[in-house]
Amino acid sequence: MNYQETVEYLFNSTPVFEHVGAVAYKEGLANTYELDRHFGFPHKQYKTIHIAGTNGKGSCSHTIAAILQVAGYKVGLYTSPHLVDFRERIRVNGECVSEQYVIDFVAQERGFFEEIHPSFFELTTAMAFKYFAEQHVDVAVIEVGLGGRLDCTNVITPVLSVITNIGLDHTQFLGNTLEKIAAEKAGIIKEHVPVVIGESCAETVGVFQGKAQEKHAEIYFAEDTPAIQRIEIRKDGTKVYHTGEYGTLVGELKGDYQDKNTNTILRTINLLTDFKITMKNVQEGFAHVVELTGIKGRWQMMNKYPFVVCDTGHNVDAWKYLSKQIARQPYECKRIVFGMVDDKDIATVMSMLPIDACYYFTQASTKRAIPVEKVAAIGKKYGLQGKEFRTVERAFYAAYDDSDHNDFIFVGGSSYVVADLLSCHNFPISL
Repeated sequence: MNYQETVEYLFNSTPVFEHVGAVAYKEGLANTYELDRHFGFPHKQYKTIHIAGTNGKGSCSHTIAAILQVAGYKVGLYTSPHLVDFRERIRVNGECVSEQYVIDFVAQERGFFEEIHPSFFELTTAMAFKYFAEQHVDVAVIEVGLGGRLDCTNVITPVLSVITNIGLDHTQFLGNTLEKIAAEKAGIIKEHVPVVIGESCAETVGVFQGKAQEKHAEIYFAEDTPAIQRIEIRKDGTKVYHTGEYGTLVGELKGDYQDKNTNTILRTINLLTDFKITMKNVQEGFAHVVELTGIKGRWQMMNKYPFVVCDTGHNVDAWKYLSKQIARQPYECKRIVFGMVDDKDIATVMSMLPIDACYYFTQASTKRAIPVEKVAAIGKKYGLQGKEFRTVERAFYAAYDDSDHNDFIFVGGSSYVVADLLSCHNFPISL
C-alpha cells in the first residue's frame, strides 16, 4: 500500500472517533497494554509530560514542546485530532513522522492489529510511542485524547502531569457534572508525580486535591501563583505578556483563551527542574511556536484583506472567549462561517454568537457534522440570519466573495470545519 492507501486502511478498518463518534470509544486499557507489551514498552525509553483538560491541551502541549525544543532537547509531540494530514499527530522537533514510516508500521504489524482489533486512537498512540523511542527523543509531550483515566495514553508515567481546565464536554463518556469529568481527567495523576492544575473551580478543586493526596503527588494550582503581571494586545492581535520570572513574552498564539494557557505553561516550565530552560528559551518558544511545532487553528489569521481568522474552538467553554473576541473586532461587517458536530451543545454556543453578523451556515465533511439545515434552524431561534451551504469550501468562498476589502470573516465552530477550510484549494492569501 502507498501512503494514501495506508491512511485509508487505518480510517476504514478501525473505529475512528473523529468519524463515527461514540461507537469508536472503547472503555478500558486492555488493548493498550497488549500493544504496549508487543512493542516493548517504548515510552519507558524517554521522559514524558502528560497533558489533559477540556480546552487548551493543544496550545499548552505545542508551546511546552517549542520551549523544550529551543532549549536544545529532542522533543516528541503527540496530539489529536489532525486537521489536514494524519501525520500532524506525531512530530519530532516539529517534523511530522514520515509517510514511509506510517506505511512500514502498518505493513509490518497489520497481522497483529487484526488479531486484537484496536481502535484508531489505540493504534496511533502505539505508533507514536514506538516512533519516539526509535528517534531517541529526550522527552515527549503527550496530549490525552479523551478524558484521562481510561485514555490509552495513560500507560505512561510522566515526570509531570498537567490538567488545563474542566468543562462540560464529551459528557456521554466522562459524566454530566464537572466533578465527574474532573475525576476522569484526574486519572492521569500518578504516584509521586507532581501535577499542575491550570484552572479549577469549587466543583473540581476537591477532586484534584483528593486524587493528588491518594497518589502522594505534589499538586500546584497555576491560578494561585499568577505569572503574568500585565497583558498588551497589539493591533494585529498579538499578545504581549509581561511577567516577573520570564520577562516579556510575545505570544504567537493570539486567542483570548491563551491568557489562561500562558499561566499554565509558565507554571509547568517552572516545575520542569530536570531540564535546563532559560528565560530566552521560554521567550523564543512563545514567539515561534507555530514555526517550531506546526500548530494550526488557534485564532489563526488566514488572510488580511478581508481579515480572515479560523479557530478550532468547539465547545461552550471555548466560545465564552471566542464570542467576546469576535464581538470586539473593529470591522463594520462580520461574516461567520459556522458548523458543529453532533455531541456538542450547539444551542448554548449559538446563543453566544453576535446577532449583527452575516452567517454562512455549513457542515464539515465528517459524518458527525450536524446537518446544515439543523444548524440554520437553531441559529434562527437566536436571531441569527444567514445562508446554507453543504460544504465548508462553498460557505467560505461565498463569504469571501460577499466581503469588502475591510470586512472580517471568522471560520469555526468545530475542528472539522477548520480542517475543511485548511484543505481548500487556491486559498486566497494576502498576508
